[in-house]
Amino acid sequence: MTYEMDIAGLKRELPLCKVTDELYIGAFVMFGDVELTVHCAAELLKRAPEYDYIIAPEAKSIPLLYEMARQSGAEKYFLARKGPKAYMSGVFEVAVKSITTMSVQKLVIDVADAELMKGKRILIVDDVISTGESLHAMEELVKAAGGVIVGKMAVLAEGDAIGRDDIIVLNSLPLFNADGSVRERK
Repeated sequence: MTYEMDIAGLKRELPLCKVTDELYIGAFVMFGDVELTVHCAAELLKRAPEYDYIIAPEAKSIPLLYEMARQSGAEKYFLARKGPKAYMSGVFEVAVKSITTMSVQKLVIDVADAELMKGKRILIVDDVISTGESLHAMEELVKAAGGVIVGKMAVLAEGDAIGRDDIIVLNSLPLFNADGSVRERK
């Protein structure tokens, strides 16, 4: 089963993936789709508020983060990692549970990146915002680093995120029933 999606003028067939026996989601994956990544980055940048740095969570948003930085001429962007890395001089850490990971994960940034963020305008970017848990963790990281959140953006809003007025998105992605039909929003 698939769902045809229009993403700011580009059409894509999203495979429907089982989350529970009753709940399916449309799998939106930018990895490997250069045309989609370049297009979505350009469309989000058109809608972006003024910012100093962009940050995104690891991993599916990495191509989008890079492409937005490249197109905007940014020399630096930040990636919130799923765990500390040996090269980090110290970390800020927040626990996250999202619809696609099914378990609690951590998001961390390096202390050196946190120092650069202090007092700067930060734009949070993700591929899909669904439950809002990852977004909330990103907000906590930026605040802990002393950054000022000027915007929150994603390519798609899904589930609970549909209709939120505090995020900028290119389109909404519905949730699905086991038979592939669109689930009614509560």
